Amino acid sequence: MPARNLSASRAVVLALLATGSPALAATPASSALVTGSVPATPAAPGIRAPGTPTPGAGVQGALAPLKVAPVDGPHLTLQPANPKPGDPVLVTVSGASALPTGTLAGRPLRFFAWSDGYAALTSLPVEQPEGTVPVDVTVSGRGLPVVLSSVLTVGAPGFRERELRVANKYVSPPKKVKARMEADRKAFAAAFAQPFQTPLFGQNFAWPREATVTAPFGDRRSFNGKLQTQHFGVDLDGATGSPVVAANDGTVVMARDNYASGNTVLVHHGAGLFTAYFHLSRIDVKDGSQVKQGDALGLVGSTGRVTGPHLHWGVKADDRWVDGQTLLKLDFTGAPEAPGMATNAPGLSNP
Repeated sequence: MPARNLSASRAVVLALLATGSPALAATPASSALVTGSVPATPAAPGIRAPGTPTPGAGVQGALAPLKVAPVDGPHLTLQPANPKPGDPVLVTVSGASALPTGTLAGRPLRFFAWSDGYAALTSLPVEQPEGTVPVDVTVSGRGLPVVLSSVLTVGAPGFRERELRVANKYVSPPKKVKARMEADRKAFAAAFAQPFQTPLFGQNFAWPREATVTAPFGDRRSFNGKLQTQHFGVDLDGATGSPVVAANDGTVVMARDNYASGNTVLVHHGAGLFTAYFHLSRIDVKDGSQVKQGDALGLVGSTGRVTGPHLHWGVKADDRWVDGQTLLKLDFTGAPEAPGMATNAPGLSNP
């Protein structure tokens, strides 16, 4: 079988053979695709038979050109190919005979059965420095463990600095609301403490409303000249009363009025993934409601800590707030085209 060609930034697989058998040395790659079948480097056109020396591996003695027998094997795919800090990352494995294990940047991956293989959804922190991040996944392959290794190349975050003016009570909350804020914190913690389960959805994510992005994920903000914070969501323009719908199938785990986020809906989608809908003028669902993509959740409003009516749409993946615009570009279905993007305004209005 001919060797499989990958992208120009070649990736190879490390096959861990049984005791006493040599392993094929793997070279980390910056490609978004790592294949467990045939390495694409000219010097290593296939996987060598057990007991065959590998050129350049430090074996003493002269090494003549060897014939190798390429084999099929598991494939590792990473999305997005070039993430930035604060992005969700989808790791998919095909060709595995059992549930894989692995890590991304040393963080354990939680795999689940998905389509004809396995997948795990994780995330990069907003503090992630620019550079490379290692990915290592171990799978079963024809009775032998196989390690698929790659790297993600993380770009610069590009987060902006913004100064906002809000009511002073939101910058320095009065003592009488501190108990309410603590109750809000506990309510969010309980909502996010859902047992890990396989996805409740079967399609890619969609916008909760088609509107201009007035403030992207990651903005570093100061309120009234102090209280530095970061924007862990995407703000979508909208007049009070405009409809807000579920971005995908899931279960409502919060339908509550909170001090800062106002009328809030949280939807659990399985796989450690949640979407959040803040500042609603009206909530149209209840805790425990099962929703489908496009179902009504409520109406745009200006409740909580805001400067005007809009929808703050948040995404939490693997216990981290991540960029919802990147979630929309992840392809969970294997379709040739990923979902489209909402319009970004060249100038930003009030969030």
